[in-house]
Amino acid sequence: MTRATTAALHDHGHGIWLLDAGMYRDEMVAIHLIVHEGRVAVIDTATRHSLPRILGALEQLGLSPQALDWVILTHIHLDHAGGAGALMQQCPNARLAVHPRGARHMANPRKLWDSTVSVYGLETAQRVYGEVVPIASDRIEETPEGHVLQLGSRRLQVLDTPGHARHHIAVHDPFSQSVFAGDTFGISYREFDRGERQFVFPTTSPVQFDPQAAHHSVDRILACQPQSVYVTHYSRLTDLVNIAASMHRLIDAHAELALAVQSTGAAREAELVAGVKRLFLAETARFGCTLGEEQALALMGLDIQLNGQGLASWLDSR
Repeated sequence: MTRATTAALHDHGHGIWLLDAGMYRDEMVAIHLIVHEGRVAVIDTATRHSLPRILGALEQLGLSPQALDWVILTHIHLDHAGGAGALMQQCPNARLAVHPRGARHMANPRKLWDSTVSVYGLETAQRVYGEVVPIASDRIEETPEGHVLQLGSRRLQVLDTPGHARHHIAVHDPFSQSVFAGDTFGISYREFDRGERQFVFPTTSPVQFDPQAAHHSVDRILACQPQSVYVTHYSRLTDLVNIAASMHRLIDAHAELALAVQSTGAAREAELVAGVKRLFLAETARFGCTLGEEQALALMGLDIQLNGQGLASWLDSR
């Protein structure tokens, strides 16, 4: 559940601002704003509960809701996209930028909502995400590979980056030498870092994990030669060569884990979740993480559960 208070903005330079969505806990879900020449793009919105924080951030920056030109969704999972419709109701000039596979689901979110309920259950989905507001089709711009969005004179180039989901994009911002990567470049919670070294773990959550595509997308992002990659969980990464190497290794480890499982049904999912837990703890030990096991699992417990479910979905799709 998102907290009701307005979160502080963090300035990353080049017009990039980090806003903590306050979803579940602090520093778990990031919303990024790009401000250029008095115009604004919001990259991922978290849920409807985050709307007051985003509007408060605009006010802190001395900007009105009319200054918002783009709501850009890296993909349509509701921890990224659930608040988009509610935000656009308050921002009359905004257009939605989304992968072509996701556009129809933002215009009519019924199937998207049903899919979320199937993963989390109705009570949790309603409590965590709230109402998902549909967006008029004439305010939605589909953004395939190579599509360019203009924010004033600033060009934001879209990369098609499947692997976590088939409807996933990343946004290359040459002005700041950055890529906004959503979930494609992994989960990297700041509590696990060791000095300048940044911990990373793939997210294989339901229902479209594809190891081969995930490898390609990590390489596609690195090919932009960015100085920084911004992920939704959580924000700016700079140790990019080492993070990419860890992502490749761990994507393979997730796939190998799944292929080795022989059980079926609920037993298979339980075995997969247990395997992801072992893989995560082994990775924290390898990395030299100073958190205790109980604290580490408290931070990553939901992600471990979702990774196991995503691997089960992948096995079913093969």
